[in-house]
Amino acid sequence: MAKKMLEVSELTTKYITRTGENVYSVDHVSLTIEEGKSLGIAGESGCGKSTLALSLMGYYFAPLHYTSGTIVVDGKDITGLDPDVVRKTVLGTDVAYIPQAAMNALNPTRKVGKFIEDVIRAHELPMDKKQIREMAEQRFALLGLPVDSLDKHSVELSGGMRQRVVIAVSTILNPKVLIADEPSSALDVTSQKMVIKMMKDMMAKGLVKSMIFITHELPLLYNVTDDIMVMYAGQIVERGTAHEMVFDPVHPYSRGLMRSILVPEEGTRDVKLTAIPGTPPNLKHPPAGCRFAERCRYATPACRYNQPPLLEFAEGRSYRCMHSVDHLKEVYEGED
Repeated sequence: MAKKMLEVSELTTKYITRTGENVYSVDHVSLTIEEGKSLGIAGESGCGKSTLALSLMGYYFAPLHYTSGTIVVDGKDITGLDPDVVRKTVLGTDVAYIPQAAMNALNPTRKVGKFIEDVIRAHELPMDKKQIREMAEQRFALLGLPVDSLDKHSVELSGGMRQRVVIAVSTILNPKVLIADEPSSALDVTSQKMVIKMMKDMMAKGLVKSMIFITHELPLLYNVTDDIMVMYAGQIVERGTAHEMVFDPVHPYSRGLMRSILVPEEGTRDVKLTAIPGTPPNLKHPPAGCRFAERCRYATPACRYNQPPLLEFAEGRSYRCMHSVDHLKEVYEGED
């Protein structure tokens, strides 16, 4: 039986506005990732993907606040730990994070090598400068970066190189869980492929035990992750294998996402893209029923007044909808 690297149960986190209002951007989210596996998280901007990424590190700072639930990394519960303890013993080793717009995340006034040194010093590892330099050079060589990049400022590097530097810094201590928040955004296609291949190679070599890859492009995850989870308005609405989620989505929102993006594997000739009407709900005042109901063409009055649970309808597959899977598939077949 595969070892569980990350177990999250009923995690709920919120933002508190300056006027004291609560915005529950992560609402009772549960997920599990096994060693050697990768999970993709997809959804529109504002659905809670990045907030979930920040929440999974167990490191909270205003206006983001922990509310309830548990986070267990490789058998260690990191829920509710003191921020200083999290920074010294969890971040970088148990959980590492690659932020959005990573290639702009480096301080341009410091040389690249100093970032590696800072990570080592923050964890109080017994290494001198020579040992740190050797470790950094080995990791840079592995990621296809010239070792002299360590002596340069980030502004002297290309966008793709800066992205790889951030990945090198984030993974230098071989984390058990790597959370990559849209790591290939703002890159050209060639650089995107290079970054994705590099991250998959790190998984294959065991330098990263498991990975969460976040993007709004659901089809991109087909070639990157084992499983895919779709989020909407702070909640999980569907989860399955990458193949199932791309080629056989069940939830109306997942299906809507797929119909709004081209999937090269399905062919692109005569494909008509359709947008999902409307906008996501205001999470300051979420609806009483299904959060997707106002945008769903299949919604009934019951959908608007009843909160659908997340149900498992097959091994490893779950969805959040008032309609049965059989009913939805029957409707979809009629439309196709």
